[in-house]
Amino acid sequence: MKNIFTLFALILGIFHSAAQITNVEEKFPLPEVLNESSGAIFFNNKLISHNDSGHENKLYELDTITGTITRTLTITNATNVDWEDIAQDDTSIYIGDIGNNSGDRTDLKIYKIAKSDFLASTNITAEVINYSYSDQVDFSTNPNNTPWDAEALISFDENNLILFTKNWIDGTTKGYSIPKNSGTYSVDPLTSRLASGGLITGATYNPATEKVYFIGYTSILQPFVWVSENFQDNDIFSGTNTQTSIANSLGFEQAEGITHAGANRYFITSESFVIPPISDYGKLISFSTNDQVLSTINHPTDNVSLYPNPVRNVLFIDVPEFTSVEVYDVTSKLIFRGDSKKLDFSQLNKGLYLLKIRLKDRSYVVKKVIKK
Repeated sequence: MKNIFTLFALILGIFHSAAQITNVEEKFPLPEVLNESSGAIFFNNKLISHNDSGHENKLYELDTITGTITRTLTITNATNVDWEDIAQDDTSIYIGDIGNNSGDRTDLKIYKIAKSDFLASTNITAEVINYSYSDQVDFSTNPNNTPWDAEALISFDENNLILFTKNWIDGTTKGYSIPKNSGTYSVDPLTSRLASGGLITGATYNPATEKVYFIGYTSILQPFVWVSENFQDNDIFSGTNTQTSIANSLGFEQAEGITHAGANRYFITSESFVIPPISDYGKLISFSTNDQVLSTINHPTDNVSLYPNPVRNVLFIDVPEFTSVEVYDVTSKLIFRGDSKKLDFSQLNKGLYLLKIRLKDRSYVVKKVIKK
């Protein structure tokens, strides 16, 4: 969790530096139950991950300090055909059953679960988003020789996810925008493509920097990170795309999942593999960046009203284009997250709190509140 000084730095937009990946290091071996971790998000101060094809329909909550599993959650109406990535927005978690190694699947889907359900129970029912590729006409079986596999999924804006293909033939990755609402969709490719130089296996969109980070590896398991930035609208590869090899730090690695845990901190998960004479265990890896935190992400506050402030019981938020709010105490501990403009402060201790109010254009406002 960012400390209070970092939150104020975000408000002022004082970070200004070029992108650079540093401090790439293994944190610890993943628990055996996650030896084929294939996707990751950082939520509620824990890493949330899952295994890929043929494993159970479960999410695992991992403490990134101790390396222990703190909770296991079952998606009761889901089957893990080939779960390959996971994404999140303010209110929901999205599990991508999108793996398609042979290119012949006609049951591709994304499971959507509410964060409120995730926090309240270990047995969760999901909404289902079914999709197919509008430009796929050949469904013949071609194991590890198809352009229709996919292992990367991001939440991009209020209404859309973006999925990225893992092209086994020539490494050319395409993006597809998919609505976040349950239903059945035929999805079209975005305009720009990426010559990835390998296999893209995971992605995360960082709204603090408006960059997409991809993880992947070459045909000889040399891991790399791609960064896409300065793109137009949702056409992720239309801007600047930069590849950084992390093989010198990690060696051979089947890197599978990536998530941001702040503006300039990232986690990677890898899965165990055996390719004689080489083998390795799954692990959690971290790295740092020095990306500029965009001042444009902080919205002008003139049109934001909080009342009453100071507050005793109920606080009201009055701002156009509101989507959600987070409440932090003075140590920057997250106290509450929700999507209502009416907040109950009655049970909170007296003192100063920070509200991070998110708007529909993906910007946010940070305001101070006094509880009396």
